[in-house]
Amino acid sequence: MLLRGQRFRLWLHRAVEGRIKSGNFSQDARGRWYCNLVCEIPCRQGGGREEFGVDLGLKSVATCSDGTRLEQARFYRDLEPKLAEAQRKGRKRQVRTIHAKIANRRKDTLHKFSRALVDRARKITVGDVSASAMAKTRMAKSVLDAGWSTLRGMLRYKCDHAGVAYAVVDEANTTRACSSCGCLSGPTGLVGLNVRRWTCSECGAEHDRDRNASVNIARLGCETPRPARHGSPAF
Repeated sequence: MLLRGQRFRLWLHRAVEGRIKSGNFSQDARGRWYCNLVCEIPCRQGGGREEFGVDLGLKSVATCSDGTRLEQARFYRDLEPKLAEAQRKGRKRQVRTIHAKIANRRKDTLHKFSRALVDRARKITVGDVSASAMAKTRMAKSVLDAGWSTLRGMLRYKCDHAGVAYAVVDEANTTRACSSCGCLSGPTGLVGLNVRRWTCSECGAEHDRDRNASVNIARLGCETPRPARHGSPAF
């Protein structure tokens, strides 16, 4: 590859599709360089038939309205002792390596989950939980391990590439509202965060906290118009 008179040797990890529009170089925590290419390719029509609501959380990173779950992994916490030791001894290279390992493990898990979900979907709706706000609380390490923002980003671009509708909705009260009758009878407050299963006081339906929220999110997604694509008329 020739760039500004300089020749670079590149190893392609996959074939380049479409027409290359732009690109840049980036360096990871281990000091490895990557060439990132932006390519223009036609949108594909998704083959999935299901509509999913996705509730993002800490006990389960993601709970889907069909019951599929991505359980929380301890990417950061498992390597935290080694990271602390390396930082204490001033081993900067080892610190970079550990951070890269944490990021790679998290991304690999999120890539596999998002790919499997998009392949089955015709629409995916996600709650708008704020990762940045919760990262300032005592749950910060769990939020970092969850990787909500990364997962949402992966779902967004994979949906766009596959022709699958994608929406983010206000998830207020989706945990409390009964997905069977709509009554706001779910647990509230800090104490309510520890209640994983509850029974609706109005209709008697029994709910798993996260599954109930994801069903409500999916329902909100049905009320949200599909975002217009670039070059398409917005109806």
